[in-house]
Amino acid sequence: MPEAGADVDAQAGVSPRTGPYPPKGLILGIYGAFVRDLGGWIAVSHLITLLADLGVDQQAVRAATSRLRRRGLLATERRNGLAGYGLTETGLDVLAEGDQRIYVTSAPASLADGWTLVVFSVPESRRDRRHVLRSRLAWLGFGNLAPGVWIAPARLRPELENTLGRLGLTGYVDVFEAHYHGFEAVRALVERSWDLPALAAQYEQFLADQRPVLRRWENDGVRRTGREGFADYLLALTQWRRLPFLDPGLPPEVLPPGWPGHAASAVFHALRTRIEPAARHWVRSVVDQ
Repeated sequence: MPEAGADVDAQAGVSPRTGPYPPKGLILGIYGAFVRDLGGWIAVSHLITLLADLGVDQQAVRAATSRLRRRGLLATERRNGLAGYGLTETGLDVLAEGDQRIYVTSAPASLADGWTLVVFSVPESRRDRRHVLRSRLAWLGFGNLAPGVWIAPARLRPELENTLGRLGLTGYVDVFEAHYHGFEAVRALVERSWDLPALAAQYEQFLADQRPVLRRWENDGVRRTGREGFADYLLALTQWRRLPFLDPGLPPEVLPPGWPGHAASAVFHALRTRIEPAARHWVRSVVDQ
């Protein structure tokens, strides 16, 4: 799923309840987790109702949905006299690509499988394409080994090819499958290519924020409402969903001891099991009003 932008959305409608998450990211979370199962369309008034509990005002909701429409992810459509937005084919594809990363717990990559190596060269006249290419490689979890050279576990090659093809970037890129035979330990190579301390810090923050939420639902979930479940689950999902993209699932041999990604994954999936049904029931009740 595409990362949330850091532009006008980040300046509008972000409340202490939503923290650093812009409305665009929250809306994508609603479409991905709930709206697809409701036919891919939701009225703007229902989005406003759902996000009001998170402190997002209606102006911010309207601005964010308009931006998603301009990006080709949503399309305007009226149903039963209500103005709303439905997912486009592109929007459905983007969400489907994200599902495997966000919701599926995969075993770590194996060193024996080798690496996918990406080498690119973009003319100065197409600097905009260079920026998109770098940002998408980082978003897929690739590490920057050297200028114009990016690396990830070999199993990411199909996802790389799908993304580059959809964005029209294949003409700038050469892709190789490789095995490392260098003169330093492969862990040193990984440490040069990925900022593992920064990624670990994001996992630790997720755990600090979401472990108390999970404990609260485990201890007295029967007294909590679907409305609360929706707010808690959407915030947890929004905080979580970027992490599996930044983390390529590196082999355990190259990770620091006590890597927090495994614990963070366990907490997210426990939260999903515990509160997603209540959240789904609340969304359905709002849409059916």
